[in-house]
Amino acid sequence: MFAVIETGGKQYKVEQNDVIYIEKLNAEDGATVEFDVVAVSTDDGIKAGTPYVKGAKVTGEVIKTGKTKKIYVDTYKPKKGEKRRIGHRQPYTKVEIKAINA
Repeated sequence: MFAVIETGGKQYKVEQNDVIYIEKLNAEDGATVEFDVVAVSTDDGIKAGTPYVKGAKVTGEVIKTGKTKKIYVDTYKPKKGEKRRIGHRQPYTKVEIKAINA
């Protein structure tokens, strides 16, 4: 059984006990979070929602919140003597999927 959830403007295909990295949520470590289900696979087949499947929820537990490895972006304008280097670390939330209720 799998489900397709939507969070942070993205969709993720998840199964029970999966660990996923998603956009940062306002939740503390160890908190339980619920996600809306876009599509779910059951023994009867696949159900797709418009936009969400009614009565279906995916429950997960927040493991940790952090930042990814730093990436650097260089900008350069020729003949102008302009160079710039910018660093960025994207915040994320690590979530373990506990249950899929369809």
